[in-house]
Amino acid sequence: MPFYGELVVALAICVGLVGIVLPILPGTLLVAASILVWAIIIGGWAWAVFAVAAAIMVAGEVVKYLVAGRGLKSAGVPNMTIVVGGIAGIVGFFVVPVVGLFLGFVLGAYVSELVRNRTFSHAWQGAVAALKAVGTSMLIELLGALVASGIWLGAAFYF
Repeated sequence: MPFYGELVVALAICVGLVGIVLPILPGTLLVAASILVWAIIIGGWAWAVFAVAAAIMVAGEVVKYLVAGRGLKSAGVPNMTIVVGGIAGIVGFFVVPVVGLFLGFVLGAYVSELVRNRTFSHAWQGAVAALKAVGTSMLIELLGALVASGIWLGAAFYF
């Protein structure tokens, strides 16, 4: 692959990494697709690089959900709070671009917990626990994608 082709793949990977932190794009999927396109063009040994990178990203996705679920259960936050927060986040994303996702999620989780607990302090504790779970899962997903990107980068420079 010519150097400019690898620069395009690297740019797509960077866009995917940004998509994980600012959930506008499906970040992990974009990183995986970029490495897949690179493997298709290079062929041969590049398929092994893609397989290892994909396995790491899949493992990161699984761990992300396990850790977030465990954190929410230990804080006593039901799944319904996350669902309501997620729906409110999606609505908020379209009402207030980029930051609306976070604002909508926190507001939705807070209102859901307020309806469930009937006290402002418990509602805020539930919303904060939900926000911590989302932040932790985002960091785990980012770590998996960064490790996969590093594997691709090492392979791209080595070969």
